[in-house]
Amino acid sequence: MSEALLAQEAGAVTAVPASAGRQFWRRLRGQRAAVVAACVVALLVLIALGAPLLTALEGQDPNAYHPGLIDSARGGVPVGRFGGMSAHHWLGLEPQTGRDLFARLVYGARVSLSVAFAATLVQVALGVAFGVAAALGNKLVDNVLSRITDVVVALPLMILSLALMAIVPDTFPRPVLVALVIGLIAWGGTAKIVRAQTLSLKSLDHVAAARLSGWGTWSIARRELLPALAAPVITYAALLFPANISTEAALSFLGVGVKPPTPSWGQMLTAADVWYQAAPQYLLLPAGALFVTVLALTVLGDGVRTALDPRAASRLRIGTGRKREKRAAA
Repeated sequence: MSEALLAQEAGAVTAVPASAGRQFWRRLRGQRAAVVAACVVALLVLIALGAPLLTALEGQDPNAYHPGLIDSARGGVPVGRFGGMSAHHWLGLEPQTGRDLFARLVYGARVSLSVAFAATLVQVALGVAFGVAAALGNKLVDNVLSRITDVVVALPLMILSLALMAIVPDTFPRPVLVALVIGLIAWGGTAKIVRAQTLSLKSLDHVAAARLSGWGTWSIARRELLPALAAPVITYAALLFPANISTEAALSFLGVGVKPPTPSWGQMLTAADVWYQAAPQYLLLPAGALFVTVLALTVLGDGVRTALDPRAASRLRIGTGRKREKRAAA
């Protein structure tokens, strides 16, 4: 009788290794901070997607102007207490513009998240393309692409973004231009990481075997290298996302990013510069939304990095086990 039949008769259970996806979710669920951050990010995405429904419940439009509720004699202060808060304007009105603050806050979430997401996609696409091409090309191609990447990395993001956004005409939608400018300037770091990872993957046995089997360079890249690059690229993209949200808010705050009447958290911070003492929500709401969003995305990105890295996940399990042992001993 074979050993497998003996083990089956003895009631032995053969452990089936979990798939990579299940291992990732298990590691991610084991991090409380990452789970909380994921819930916050999911809520922000729902708010952004459901902005029309939320503003319909209040009955206001983010771009509608309410001149009858603005006291022009006092410099544009909203009529009423606490910035014009009422049953029809839950968070009050913006000074001078007279637009509903709640509507612009939830629509600002849509603009900030969509611009940052598009900028991250551009960064990742260009970074992966340049990094893989440099690693798989000959020495001349590698040197040329690496020098181009070095130039891009050396570019000052904020200064160059300010200059480009100031000279680009408003022919195209401003959020699209902001996403393109950020993505086209800040892809160098992604390219360097992808190039280094690709060079290390090229030396693996299964890649060498594929090359000996007659596979072409781009077939190897498509079938062997790109799937292996997914984890580090996703990790890096998760950390780029909150940085791009901050960059978009900074450009809008300085007046060269998303421009009115399109709502943006950076714009709202600019408008609050003079009026926040009269109504603190002018400053606290957009600043709080920006802080919570960047913090949640950063914590989630760090959790994704840990979940995708088996070594980091093992250190997390070891630390958790030691804490349990200490609690049990106490």
